[in-house]
Amino acid sequence: MEFNIEIIGLLAAVLTTSSFVPQAFKIWNTKEVKDVSLTMYIAMFIGICLWFYYGVHIDSLSIILANLASGIIVLSILLFKVRYTKK
Repeated sequence: MEFNIEIIGLLAAVLTTSSFVPQAFKIWNTKEVKDVSLTMYIAMFIGICLWFYYGVHIDSLSIILANLASGIIVLSILLFKVRYTKK
């Protein structure tokens, strides 16, 4: 039973993490960030870091991998936001 639950967790992780990819690609291609909410992505990044810490604490591979990947993508979006914001 535990193995099946971990597969469900990994599937959920892939789907959730992949939801950030279209935004990252759009910013990468257009260099346009005016409609990207800095506050939302900062809050999301903090939440992801906390989930990652929790996953490490409970030794959950699906939580660790999902939040590691999500953190990288969301951090990229944050860096794009800072870099491409017109001053």
